Amino acid sequence: MAGSVAVGDVVEDFELLDETGTPRKLGDLLADGPVVLFFYPAALTSGCTLESCHFRDLADDFAKAGACPVGISRDVVPRQKRFADTYDFGFPLLSDPDGVVARSLGARRSYAVGPFLTRRMTFVIDVDRRILEVIHDEANMNIHADRALEVLRARSA
Repeated sequence: MAGSVAVGDVVEDFELLDETGTPRKLGDLLADGPVVLFFYPAALTSGCTLESCHFRDLADDFAKAGACPVGISRDVVPRQKRFADTYDFGFPLLSDPDGVVARSLGARRSYAVGPFLTRRMTFVIDVDRRILEVIHDEANMNIHADRALEVLRARSA
């Protein structure tokens, strides 16, 4: 698959707008610790809400691990803002409307499944931009945050 990455690969720096319209670079996000970059198909849909809320509910655990979750989807900035405001996530939601970043990491489908072009995938990225883990599960909404925390805890052990 074009753009597919694996554990140990280095993620190229990128810049996307967050839910407030502020440009955010991966390199800047990594300045404070590892980033858990989770791709979700569409804001304000049931599965994506469950997944994102699980990341939110584990905020203290991510903080203790020194990491920050960052959501990313094809949704435009106003929809990301509505999603963030509705559920009070407390972490950035990035807008990748053309799927450029999703494509570069292998999280973009070559065909839509229903209206969804983005795969539900999570990348645990260390401060040196190396991938510590790739989590790909389309059905289990909790596994992404749970597995990311396992990897982060093992990293700091």
